[in-house]
Amino acid sequence: MGIFKQLACPFCTLDDARIILTNDHAIAIYDGFPISPGHRLIIPKRHVASFFEATREEQAALLNLLAEMRERLKSLPTSLSEREENDSPQPPFDKAGSLSVPDGFNIGINDGTAAGQTVMHLHIHLIPRYTDDTCEPRGGIRWIFPDMDISGLS
Repeated sequence: MGIFKQLACPFCTLDDARIILTNDHAIAIYDGFPISPGHRLIIPKRHVASFFEATREEQAALLNLLAEMRERLKSLPTSLSEREENDSPQPPFDKAGSLSVPDGFNIGINDGTAAGQTVMHLHIHLIPRYTDDTCEPRGGIRWIFPDMDISGLS
């Protein structure tokens, strides 16, 4: 059953076209269902469900790749011709089709079904945020509980 689980895992059977960066223990990929332009996932090469099941070496590799992917997104070319010259990864586009450089980021891990994890292979979301992409960004990930009053939080 363990082998079947891994074979059925969408992150254990990735299409090479989704892979952006790799290191010894982790892979950065395009999110299959992005919630913002440039949304990426950082995943371990080894099939583990939880961040806390990953070895310290794997955790470090994931965080290194997360930082490298953030830097790539922050230093995107500003035009399509510049992108072609630099062979940059697929850049995020805004609603008008223009290239977008993120103004901030949300980083998230859903660890366990109670936390919303639906694919039981550890993955870290790197979600670019843009000025005015929502009417009120204050609170960031605290909005996972929309009915909670966050007015006193920073």
